[in-house]
Amino acid sequence: MSRLGKKPIQLPDSVKFEIAPSQVTVAGPKGTLSIPYDPKVTIILEDKLIVLSVPESSNKTIKAKHGLFRVLIQNMIIGVTTGFTKDLELVGVGYRTQLKGNSLEFMLGFSHPVVIDPPSGIEFKVDGNTKISISGIDKQLVGHVAANIRSLRKPDPYKGKGVRYAGEYIRKKQGKTVKK
Repeated sequence: MSRLGKKPIQLPDSVKFEIAPSQVTVAGPKGTLSIPYDPKVTIILEDKLIVLSVPESSNKTIKAKHGLFRVLIQNMIIGVTTGFTKDLELVGVGYRTQLKGNSLEFMLGFSHPVVIDPPSGIEFKVDGNTKISISGIDKQLVGHVAANIRSLRKPDPYKGKGVRYAGEYIRKKQGKTVKK
């Protein structure tokens, strides 16, 4: 049984939590999220506490889902109350971005600009022309969009140029050495 799955989740007053036969829905001030869950995992709501449990005789896959569903529900509650943000920065001469409507337009050293349209529920903000902030209520979607933008031009291990997460450390390689 998962140690993390045993911890109860505190439900804020501004959040509505609904349990359907195979789906959990969380609604809050920023929006609504829902996920399907395995009915073998028991979800109980009492006195603003959400408790998840599985039978002791469950197989390994159900026990593994115990902690997973608890974390997913916790992330949904955090998402509809405060939201999630990922920050990216562009490092390199001539690398820049700008907001055109809702879309981001990147100049990353290619012969053409790269345009990224946000999926529904995602918002882009640009600070200067090298810092990007991606925000939304779904943690998985925010991380996925940030990873897709980072994959446009991954940081170079020799010079450190490219798109990177804010605060990410790039371990640089030495390069060629001269024989003596």
